[in-house]
Amino acid sequence: MRKQKFYTFDEHLKESLKDPEFKKAWEETEPEYQLAKQLIEKRIAKKMSQRELAKKVKTSQAIICRIEGMNYNPSLALLKRIAQSLGSRLEFKFK
Repeated sequence: MRKQKFYTFDEHLKESLKDPEFKKAWEETEPEYQLAKQLIEKRIAKKMSQRELAKKVKTSQAIICRIEGMNYNPSLALLKRIAQSLGSRLEFKFK
C-alpha cells in the first residue's frame, strides 16, 4: 500500500500560482477569498451560526452564506455591521 502525501492549502496555492492563468484568476478573486475566510474564522471562533450572525446584523442567513461563498459583494455599511456584531473592527489594506 502506497502512502499518500497530503498538501496544505498554502502548499497547493503556491504550486498553483506558477500557472499564469490560475495566478490571474486568483489575483482577481483574492479579496473575496480573504473576506470570506476571515468572516468564517471569526464567526466560528464566536461559536455563531450564519443564522445567528444574520439576525444580529439584521440581514438574512442567505446573504451571510453568499458572502462566505464569495458570491456577493457586500456594501461597506453591511461589512461594518458584521464586524460590530462579531466584536471586531473593520480594517482595509492596500498593498
